[in-house]
Amino acid sequence: MSTNRLLGILAALSLLVVPAVALAAKPDDPGKGNGQSQSAKSEAKAYGKLCKTESKKHVKGEKGTAFSRCVKAAAKAAHGESPKAACKNLSKKHVKGQKGTPYSRCIVAAAKAKKQQEPVETPGPTGPTGPTGPTGPA
Repeated sequence: MSTNRLLGILAALSLLVVPAVALAAKPDDPGKGNGQSQSAKSEAKAYGKLCKTESKKHVKGEKGTAFSRCVKAAAKAAHGESPKAACKNLSKKHVKGQKGTPYSRCIVAAAKAKKQQEPVETPGPTGPTGPTGPTGPA
């Protein structure tokens, strides 16, 4: 075999080896490499679902969209702030063709977000007539 032919074969093989090595070095769970910890993902909430009726169009002179303001207010309410305080910066003027005001829709969404954050009470180890099991000294 000539030297040029041998170099050509080696170059072709190296082109096949490099992608194979790159695929072999791929992590088992590529979803963890985005900078978020697993706990941050589990704490993420879909406040946008609560505010889906809000407009996503930007209005000149206003900070953000009605949707973004609603999402921020819902997040504030879920983290302890009252819905009224969280939505205080939204407009209370009626918009033609819209149900309610941006403020009233925000109050509803924030209240729902807050309710979702409250822990669900589970009944203790009591039956319909009181504690179950042995009640006296043994």
